[in-house]
Amino acid sequence: MTITVGVADMKHSSSPEDVIITHALGSCLGITVWDPVARIGGMLHVMLPCSRIDPEKAAERPFMFVDTGVPLLFKEAYRLGAEKSRLIVRVAGGAAVHGKSDEEDLFKIGKRNVAMLRKLLWKNGVLVDAEDVGGHCSRTMSLEVGTGRVILRVDGRERELAGKVG
Repeated sequence: MTITVGVADMKHSSSPEDVIITHALGSCLGITVWDPVARIGGMLHVMLPCSRIDPEKAAERPFMFVDTGVPLLFKEAYRLGAEKSRLIVRVAGGAAVHGKSDEEDLFKIGKRNVAMLRKLLWKNGVLVDAEDVGGHCSRTMSLEVGTGRVILRVDGRERELAGKVG
């Protein structure tokens, strides 16, 4: 079954036949976690780095922000049986889609999303296994729950986002 993650949304699965997918990762980030032993996968599609800009919105839609969504992504994976030491984390997005140069990207949301994610993961002792961030293109990201394979579609081409672990 295909499980679609919308913007400011999160999904998990423990069914090996499931594929979790999100579309239109421009400045947004797609973050996947996968436990190869428990065979649990999750994906988060975040829009903005920091919930302090709108605490009320963050309370209503915590998956909108890196600092509130990422902890929930991990907590739900743990609740389903994943273990932190086994989690494989992969990230895509964080592009500057509103300009062809860094100077044209006034708010630098993509860069700020990536910086916030790296800071949060570093503080919690979590390493990113593979990433495809930055640039100027939109991405589609999918996670095969049974295998942990992360597939990116960029400019009509598909490729695996493979890291050190697999």
